Amino acid sequence: MTRRKPPRGPARPTRQPRPSRSAQGTPEGRPPERAARAERPERPERPGRAERPARPERRPGETAATHGLLLYGTHAVLAALANPARRCRRLLLTEEAQRREGPALEGLARARGATLVPERIGREALDALLPGAVHQGLALETDPLQPPFLEELLAGLPEGPALLVLLDQVTDPHNVGAVLRSAAVFGAAAVVATERHAAAESGALAKAASGALERVPYLREVNLARSLDLLKQAGFWALGFASEARQPLAGYDPPERLALCLGAEGAGLRRLTRERCDLLLALPAAGDFRDLNVSNAAAIALYALTAKRLGART
Repeated sequence: MTRRKPPRGPARPTRQPRPSRSAQGTPEGRPPERAARAERPERPERPGRAERPARPERRPGETAATHGLLLYGTHAVLAALANPARRCRRLLLTEEAQRREGPALEGLARARGATLVPERIGREALDALLPGAVHQGLALETDPLQPPFLEELLAGLPEGPALLVLLDQVTDPHNVGAVLRSAAVFGAAAVVATERHAAAESGALAKAASGALERVPYLREVNLARSLDLLKQAGFWALGFASEARQPLAGYDPPERLALCLGAEGAGLRRLTRERCDLLLALPAAGDFRDLNVSNAAAIALYALTAKRLGART
């Protein structure tokens, strides 16, 4: 005898049929709250990523406690204070730096007017502003320099001998600062770098330049190949330095107007830069190890070419 299953609970009430889509699309066919929502004005579309205002980037060397570029180190600060093109905001110095450089700093500050008054700061506070930097107890808050465009620089150069240094995507600020220092010693009119993938003006760059940043314009150009074309139109001879070049620097007789092109360590000069160079030269090496620091290579090349040019005049 089979058992019958016990009857289930009471039957569920039948669902009322939904209104048709045409009825749902009208305010009368919707519940009151949904009808009210439909009458709201449409929310404006959010702007795309390209339309949003760009967030202002902090300048190189700028910290949360400052509003400008922080230069540090004795030579960099003294040279910046002596540069009339440099807009200075605050001069910070420790007690030790006050005793060591006080008279020189006060004289340069007075020459700028009453707006720049040296401010005493503790060493620990200055260390916090410049972590890891060899600041020598001095810091100067400034605006970045505004170098000329290459066309303006070339228009202001006198006729006759001239020397420029071009850096192809050299990103290390210490290398760029050292190149600026050598460029100042050997009389280069400017150092030209790329706008992207290159070291920006910073406290580390100025410290490595040891005051040369205030003497030699540091230009940032968007297209280095186009810059070489402009230089050739102005009568410059473009020399690229590459370790695999067949022509040695020692046997080269340089013309009066020179543009020296050096690339980053490892990568070297890019293809378009090489193609724009009139000649590729190699620095002398005693063996097969030719991996020379770019700032050292620039110093050697500048010395050799300047010595030959000066020797040719005498």
